Amino acid sequence: MVNYIEAAAAPTRNTGVIRLHTAEDFEGMRRACLITARCLDALVDIVKPGVTTDAIDRFVFDFGMENGVLPATLNYRGYTKSSCTSINHVVCHGIPNDKPLREGDVVNIDVTYVVDGWHGDSSRMYPVGEIKRAAQRLLEVTHECLMRGIAAVKPGARIGAIGEAIQTFAEAERCSVVRDFCGHGVGRLFHDAPNILHYGRASDGPEMREGMIFTIEPMINLGRPHVKVLADGWTAVTRDRSLSAQYEHAVGVTADGCEIFTLSPAGLDRPGLPAA
Repeated sequence: MVNYIEAAAAPTRNTGVIRLHTAEDFEGMRRACLITARCLDALVDIVKPGVTTDAIDRFVFDFGMENGVLPATLNYRGYTKSSCTSINHVVCHGIPNDKPLREGDVVNIDVTYVVDGWHGDSSRMYPVGEIKRAAQRLLEVTHECLMRGIAAVKPGARIGAIGEAIQTFAEAERCSVVRDFCGHGVGRLFHDAPNILHYGRASDGPEMREGMIFTIEPMINLGRPHVKVLADGWTAVTRDRSLSAQYEHAVGVTADGCEIFTLSPAGLDRPGLPAA
């Protein structure tokens, strides 16, 4: 049994109940997500061969300080960084360190700022210098998966429609969908109900209703879908060492579709940077 509740009446913890937000709540998400999107835009000029992911992480922290906001990941469940930086075969939750990026790498940078209690959660892929065609194709496929998932969002449809749209396209492109991680409700909580699977059938899952807010963040592999988490307890990698990519947007269900809160103000949130 799936329960829905007006967000203002819901407890300030994840109880498994799906929150339905107001127009005022949507405005709060717009403010938070705009700062996140602006930071991700600024990183386009920073991600280069020789730059360390620690330097990227410091930029994310400093960008937040300049805007009077904090990164949600900092000290979250013991995590000590302001972002996640996942390189090549790292699927997600890569921890920034002092190792320089190399020509041909691809890196996902995941940033969440908290603005007036609202969480602006988004991630993008960044090519490091010139990348191989296979890597570029994976970025294109993964971004298209995200946008097809978003296109499936509308009141009355089930959450499984998102996963079916993503899985159908990814597998037709001879890629695989990671099943170990999913999107999630977001808002005043960093991670909330419902879970958003990136695979499945259109008949699966709870019904989408106006006012729901969640992330869609497919992780797509060039090889098999299996992953493992390293001894640090955070870093997830592909078991077969194949390349992985991820794009993430936060969206809200509207009366006739959805609003993407984390779109780039400069149009830099798709492969083939910079934007034409």
